[in-house]
Amino acid sequence: MNWRRLFQATERAQLTRELRARIQSSFDAAARDEEHFPSTIDPRIFHVKLIAQHLGDLRGKRILDVGCGKGRFARVFQEQQPQAELWGLDISEEMLRFVPPGIHTRAGSMTELPFEDGWFDGAYATESLEHAVEIEKAVAEICRVVKPGGRIAIIDKNAEKWGALATPEWEKWFTRKELERLLRRHCVRVESRFISYWEDVPPDGLFLAWLAVK
Repeated sequence: MNWRRLFQATERAQLTRELRARIQSSFDAAARDEEHFPSTIDPRIFHVKLIAQHLGDLRGKRILDVGCGKGRFARVFQEQQPQAELWGLDISEEMLRFVPPGIHTRAGSMTELPFEDGWFDGAYATESLEHAVEIEKAVAEICRVVKPGGRIAIIDKNAEKWGALATPEWEKWFTRKELERLLRRHCVRVESRFISYWEDVPPDGLFLAWLAVK
C-alpha cells in the first residue's frame, strides 16, 4: 500500500455536518458501553506514563485532553497531580457525563476547538485524532490553543498496520513521518516513537506516540 497516498486522501477528507452528526451519534451510543469504552484506565500503562513524563510537573498548569471520552486519562492525572487545571473536550456530551467532578469539560469538535489561542500549557490526544476526519485542521487547532513552549502529546495508530482492527468508515491512522510533518508546521521540536501498552513489552508497531514542543 502507498502510505503517502493514503495520508493525502486523509488530508482531503471533509467533516461535513452529516458526518459530524453520525460520529457524535456513534459516541453517544458508545457511552453506554462501559466494557469497550471504560471510564477508567490502569495508570501503569505506558501511554499514561509517557504523557505524564512529556508534560512534566503540572502544578498550576492548564492541560487539555482532546477527545477525552469519559475522561479516563484526565482522571489519572487529576489523582496524580491535583494542583493541575484539567480540561476535557469531546464531541459527545453523553461521554462527558462520565468525566469526574473537578475536571472541566466542553463539548465540541477537534477541528474547531472552543478555546482562545495559547490558553493551555499543554495538550494531549490519545486515540482520538483518528476520529477528527480533517486531520490537518485538527492538528493545527491543538497547536493553536497551546501557548509557545507548551507541550503536546499524540498517541494513535500506525497506518502501516491498517486493517489490524475493525474501524468505522471515517477513522484514519497515520504514518510516523506525515504526522511529524503536520506538527512541525507549528512546533519547534517534534519526535516520535513506537510504543506498547506496557513498558516491558516490545512495541509491535501498532501504536505510535508523537511528542512536540510548540
